[in-house]
Parts: sequence; structure tokens; C-alpha cells
Amino acid sequence: AYSLYPTKNLGAIGDGGIVATDDPELTTALKELREYGWRERYVSAIAGMNSRLDPLQAAILRVKLSHLPADTERRRAIAAVYDKGLAGIEGLRLPLTRPGAEPVYHQYVVEAPGRRDALQAALRERGVGTLVHYPVPVHLQPAYKGRVPLGAGGLPRTEAAALAVLSLPMFPQLADAQMEQVIAAIRDAWRQAA
Repeated sequence: AYSLYPTKNLGAIGDGGIVATDDPELTTALKELREYGWRERYVSAIAGMNSRLDPLQAAILRVKLSHLPADTERRRAIAAVYDKGLAGIEGLRLPLTRPGAEPVYHQYVVEAPGRRDALQAALRERGVGTLVHYPVPVHLQPAYKGRVPLGAGGLPRTEAAALAVLSLPMFPQLADAQMEQVIAAIRDAWRQAA
């Protein structure tokens, strides 16, 4: 399943998504689910929804798909610049890449345990936008209270990460000068906070 949300690496201009499968039974079930549960027109055999990808989104995605390899390479280049420029900052954890993995860098997320909020504020003051994605872990969301047999402290690494992660600017159109601005702002903010 792939999200085609506008901020994704391959994003539409509105919500969308696709599912890829080679299972004919799953294909049939998914087609029914996406169109009101219809097995035949106007007859809902199962509870479904209207979640077809509209033709405008599909047309835009078809054009954007041809740019995806170049955009991915640009994201990797940006990540390499961040890796080099942010290396050696004590206490700032950079993304790790497992051997054999080839990240596509939907996000470039650093960890600043105990300093994330101050770093984010300092970057904001220096004109660098950042985001904290998923600041509250799923097991601590109100909707899951009583449904997930874990409370606070149940997933300590997840909870620590939620308090430490910060997403830096990451998109193919990020200019080289902007990358250098991000790096300089982080280094400056880190020095001043020390």
C-alpha cells in the first residue's frame, strides 16, 4: 500500500493511495471495497466506501512518476550533505542506514534528546522550518486507551524517540544554499546552547 499524500515522495495534489498486488482474490476484494462494496453496479455486497483515485490525481501522478528517480537521487544527495555537514555534533543523532539499504529519504529525521524543543525554537528564529512528526506515540493516543495493553512507559524507546525526533527540511527542490543554511543554523544553535 502506498500513500500518495501531497508531501510524499510521489505525491498527488490531494489525498490518494494505491495498493499493488498479484493476488487475484485480493484484487477483487480491494476493488469492491474502493467502490461502495459493489460486485455489480449499484449493489453493495459488502460494506465499502468511495475511495477511487480520481482521474486528475492519476494524471498528475503519471507525470510526476517520470520524475521520481531524479527526485529520489536529489533527496539522497541532500541527505549526504546533511550527513557530512552535521557529523560530529555531540549529542545530535543522525539517521543510520543499514548495510544494503537504499533510503529514499521521505524525511531526514535527527534526534536531539533533551534538546529537541530548544533546537526547533532556535532554528525557527533562524528561519529554518522543521516538524515534529508523531509527537505522541500511537499507544498513548486517547483513541487507544484501554485498547492497547500498554500505558506510559510501555514502550520506552518509542516514547523517548517521540520526545527527541526533529524532521529537517527535505524535498527535491531544496537549494544547496538552503541546505547550508540549515546546517549552519543547527551548528550555531548547538554551540550557543552548550
